[in-house]
Amino acid sequence: MNHLFLPADHAVEHALNGLALSHPGLLRLNENPLYVAARERHPARRVGLVSGGGSGHEPLHTGFVGSGMLDAAVPGRVFASPHNRQVFEASRDAAGAGGVLHIVKNYTGDRINFGIAAERLRAEGIPVRRVLVDDDLATESDETATGRRGTGATVLVEKLLGGAADAGLGLDELASLGAEFAAASRSVAVASRAQTSFSRGGEAFQLPDGTLEYGVGIHGERAVSTLEHPGFEPLVDRMTGQLLDALPHTTGSVLLLVNGLGATTLLELHAIHSRVTALLENRGLEVAGRLVGTFVPALDMSGFSLTLTALRDDWHAHWHAPARTPAFPVTESAR
Repeated sequence: MNHLFLPADHAVEHALNGLALSHPGLLRLNENPLYVAARERHPARRVGLVSGGGSGHEPLHTGFVGSGMLDAAVPGRVFASPHNRQVFEASRDAAGAGGVLHIVKNYTGDRINFGIAAERLRAEGIPVRRVLVDDDLATESDETATGRRGTGATVLVEKLLGGAADAGLGLDELASLGAEFAAASRSVAVASRAQTSFSRGGEAFQLPDGTLEYGVGIHGERAVSTLEHPGFEPLVDRMTGQLLDALPHTTGSVLLLVNGLGATTLLELHAIHSRVTALLENRGLEVAGRLVGTFVPALDMSGFSLTLTALRDDWHAHWHAPARTPAFPVTESAR
């Protein structure tokens, strides 16, 4: 089974060109090196925001470029980090008077290539800092040398930082605040079927019928354990309880992301959303902002992830600040 209808060569270039053509008022495409940049930014924004990573996770990150969120995003090949030259050129393009902030998921290749680009930027006199997103509970272990992976919380961090940047905060303030956003966020994912291998076709790994990969990664990384499917409510209850147990102290408000991994229907995602909301309310927590849909897929994996961010009172304004991008919806407040 080949992967959909994508050409073997230049799939990412074709896709990014199509995205830019679909949103000519929002996006500007740079072809060499490949990245996409926002056409507009808030007049109060002094620091450019740049993110990126492997393709196959769309709309992350390119779909969140625009006023109120990212100033530029850099796509790598499918499940592969972008080249440091892409990051460097996109960052030079996006930098404001106060410099540029990199939002980086915790994967070795991303850290290395964004790090090289940062050194090149500093050599040109452009101030740069980094926020590392590391929210995946499945890799929270002393035995995991690289630490927690960066997954669904990246969307929430990018939105919160976009609002903060539009409030006029400086580079050091944004870097510090971004680290707090990431530290307040946790995610966990499950899958009942692996994604189709983009390079060779067929499922990337096989799961026995009636089982789940609990703690799967967004590149198809296998979990520590494969479980018998416990049923809808026990599964959602377990995932939500695990997130709440790991979440830093909250004053009572959270952000919630119910994210499809590529082949999960909105029928399922909204049912999950309903169950999680009831569980949170039973714990006395207010869902101050929520996203339901496919925001960080793993190509066409059958599964979903849950993300919670413990929201401080002074972060609400950043979440609800205006944003206009190809893929980020209008957020709804429970207030």
